[in-house]
Formats: sequence, structure tokens, C-alpha cells
Amino acid sequence: MRNEQMFSVQGDAELIARAGHLFESARTEFLCAARDLDTWSQPAARAAIRNRMRATDAPGLTSRKLLSPMALADEATRTHVRLVQSQGALVRISGSPLAHETIIIDRRVTILAGRQTPTGRHYTVTTAATVVDGVHSLFSAIWDNSVELDAYLRRDVPHLDADGRTIIDALGSGLTDVSAARRLGVSLRTYRRRVAELMATLDAGSRFQAGLRAGELGLPRRTE
Repeated sequence: MRNEQMFSVQGDAELIARAGHLFESARTEFLCAARDLDTWSQPAARAAIRNRMRATDAPGLTSRKLLSPMALADEATRTHVRLVQSQGALVRISGSPLAHETIIIDRRVTILAGRQTPTGRHYTVTTAATVVDGVHSLFSAIWDNSVELDAYLRRDVPHLDADGRTIIDALGSGLTDVSAARRLGVSLRTYRRRVAELMATLDAGSRFQAGLRAGELGLPRRTE
């Protein structure tokens, strides 16, 4: 029987000091469920967690990230999540409510994050088999009913009319606003208004992001 323990800490710094070694101990499975990307409130804490995860170089390690739609609220968070996926993590988006953050390491350690307080988040760390197995089962059930990141991003694809597709083409080809407006047969002012509307539809903060977002969603371009 393994030696079971449970303890609580307050704030990111104390968590890293007392349990940071657990992040680099992962060898077979690292699971994380979170409603957003703000659990690690302090930049130093986020850097420390990333560094400890980089220290884990186990070729057989499976990393799964389960997120709520809130984690894709803007372009910056979507970019971060896509980066996580590109680095080898499996990412799914859940329609079910998720806790602030739940981490399971090798099915032997669970870390549960509480709400933010003036003195930082409260974390509970446990190796109790019944707790770890229960949380793992819940994670697995939600994971099985969640949507893969790429499929989720394509699911609610906005409709673009022919003019919208022409604008996407123009943004991607580097046409000047004057040339693009001429192609559409509208005034420069109208063209720029349509670009702004398109950016809002695609939830993009810039023209460049609008082009990336269109490609991410697999939106069709204009056909001749």
C-alpha cells in the first residue's frame, strides 16, 4: 500500500515550494482540466510550472488538456491553446462545467485549485487513492464527451458571403485597400467598414489575425 498524504497550501509560491517537484515527476500521464487559463495568477508561478514541465522528458508521457469554452475567449488565449496542442498535448473543449484547475499526475497525485482570494488561490494536494481515482474517473467521463480542439473551432463557423470571401482573399494577398475596394466595386470607406465588420465576426483584433482565424476555421475563399 502506498504512503498516502493530503495537504493544503495558499498561493502559487507555496504550491511551487511544497509540490513543484511533482510536476517534473510525471512519467506516464499528465492530465489537466481548467475553466480558463488564469489559474496561475503570477507570471513567476507560470514560468516555474513551465520550467518544471520542461524538465520532464519522458517519451511515453501522455498530456491531455481539458478546457471550457472560456479558455478560447480571445485570440491571445486561442493562440496559447494552439501552441500547447502543437507541443504534443491532446486538447479538448468541454461543454460541462469545469473547476478552476484540476491536475492528475500518473494517476497517483491530484492537485485541486480553489477560488482566487486576496492572498492567492487555495490548493489541495493529495495522493489518497480513492480521491485520485475518483477525480480521474470524472475527468475521463468528461473527456469522452468533449470535442477535440480543431473540431470545436470549426463547429460554429460564421457564414461569409461572396464579398466576405473576397475580403479574406484581399487580406491574404496583400492588396491595398484601394485595390480591394475597386475589386469589390465599393468606396474605400465602405470597404474599410466591411473589413471592420469581418474582423468582429471572426473575433480578430487585427487584419492579420482575421486571415489566420479564417484559415483556422476552414472558411472557403472566393471562387472565380
